[in-house]
Amino acid sequence: MKAKELREKSEAELLELLEEQYKDLFKLRMQKSVTELKTTHMLLQARKNIARIKTILKEFQLKESSAA
Repeated sequence: MKAKELREKSEAELLELLEEQYKDLFKLRMQKSVTELKTTHMLLQARKNIARIKTILKEFQLKESSAA
């Protein structure tokens, strides 16, 4: 998931996507704890996706506050 793709989405879509990413991260952590997770790089990827989404949401908030 690229930042350019995220910027094209609305704020509501981003919040929904953020919630989905948190759920995925939780599932991955649970799989890791019971040693079912074979692809550990997915944890890092999920955390980075969450950070990207949060960054874009913050940009939206700053844009709104500067416009007001």
